[in-house]
Amino acid sequence: MADTRFKLNTGAEIPALGLGTWQSDPGEVKRAVSYAFSIGYKHIDAAYCYANEDEVGDGLKEAFDGGVKREDIFVTTKLWCTYHSRVEEALDKSLKSLGLDYVDLYLVHWPIAMNPNGNHEKFPKLPDGSRDLVKDWSHIQTWKSMEKLLATGKVKAIGVANYSVKYLEELLPQATVIPAVNQIENHPSLPQQEIVDFCKSKGIHITAYSPLGSSGSPMFTAEPVVEVAKKRNATPASVLLSYHIARGSSVLAKSVNPERIKANRDLITLDDSDMKTLTDYSNELEKSGKLMRYVYPAFGVQLGFPDKP
Repeated sequence: MADTRFKLNTGAEIPALGLGTWQSDPGEVKRAVSYAFSIGYKHIDAAYCYANEDEVGDGLKEAFDGGVKREDIFVTTKLWCTYHSRVEEALDKSLKSLGLDYVDLYLVHWPIAMNPNGNHEKFPKLPDGSRDLVKDWSHIQTWKSMEKLLATGKVKAIGVANYSVKYLEELLPQATVIPAVNQIENHPSLPQQEIVDFCKSKGIHITAYSPLGSSGSPMFTAEPVVEVAKKRNATPASVLLSYHIARGSSVLAKSVNPERIKANRDLITLDDSDMKTLTDYSNELEKSGKLMRYVYPAFGVQLGFPDKP
């Protein structure tokens, strides 16, 4: 199961299980990346905004020095909001940090541009404390620059992250290249069925992040997850990660702990009854109004997702 791959609309394949690097502490990322590849991971997810791409690059180098071949792994990174008007410059920064000539997938991290000349390189703010957004810059302009990257050989595929149906409906009629991937937060208490179904209909692959329910792994104790785990003699983490593969999505498991990194490869095949148990749980949460809301940084604009209550 851990070696499952999904075909993108480019014809390339994305490994179903990837190592996430968001919120990984300094000093830990290099070891996590190197170890993950040493035990068979083939997919790493990074981002300029995570401020640890240098360490990811160090981990990649260690893996390559240990015999891992560049062509055998899939590397994703992302364009940050203050670089929407400087797409290739941002990519070059990431490539330098990662120590790579190309990435397999480059994503628009959010469909919102922030002031590239503001009071902070990544998170500029206005005097009132709100985000310093560039109101006259469209994510469609950003996408046009993303499309041009394909001719440089520095990216194999391009995609988006945190895009709602609203933003994809704006983008697709203007796009020459359909995004290969939309990376979103996804788990049984935040199934985001609307965007998952929409992307499937357009040939856009879903990659799920925060598959354990975001910070604190709250999904570990959800009764239906525990029920399926007991039935399958598996851990809740294994059930939650395998849920996405059963849906046809790739999934990012973030950890810097070697035991957990290894355990996250122990995926299982969920059958129709298992998926019904988890889907029924999602539906019950929705009916009772307890479905999680999509949490995103306070950009000060409506992204088309439900607000956090």
